[in-house]
Amino acid sequence: MWTSRPVRTVANWVVTSNDNGRSAFFSIDKRSARLFVFNERGRLQGAAPVLLGLARGVDSAPGIGERPLAQIRPNERTTPAGRFVAERGRNAQGEDIVWVDYADAISLHRVRTLSPKEHRLERLRTPTPADNRISYGCINVPVAFYNRVVEHAWTSGGVVVYVLPEVKPLDQVFPRQRSFLNAVGLLRRVG
Repeated sequence: MWTSRPVRTVANWVVTSNDNGRSAFFSIDKRSARLFVFNERGRLQGAAPVLLGLARGVDSAPGIGERPLAQIRPNERTTPAGRFVAERGRNAQGEDIVWVDYADAISLHRVRTLSPKEHRLERLRTPTPADNRISYGCINVPVAFYNRVVEHAWTSGGVVVYVLPEVKPLDQVFPRQRSFLNAVGLLRRVG
């Protein structure tokens, strides 16, 4: 199964440093708009395309989790990058979801087709990530993949989510990774 170099780098760091504890982990590569699900030992369980926030960026807008969707501007519709300890939960409609960042109302959930003009299912099926930017920041996953892979990731207990940045270097978003790689001599010295 195809993974990008940043996904492999983060997965190797997570497993080698035991950053995930005894939890399964998800790696979301925003550049390729793909979700990679790993078990607690770092074995890839599956991968799928995802839909992400419309705007590029690393951080959520301040207070975004407290605002109604109608008050969120297009440039604020960001899927934040970083390390998150996920929680299982329910959305306002009672559907089960994975809370990635509860305070900012960012979740990972089955794709919903409430607005046919958004063509969310079609966007997931296209061969490139160019049109996978549509959400308010949540991560939309194909229904079958969510039911078959995401749901079963919880058998080890918890899940840690690593959302990789598309506009900053990995070591700026995951500073512990940089420290770890420096400590074991894996980071190339520049200069």
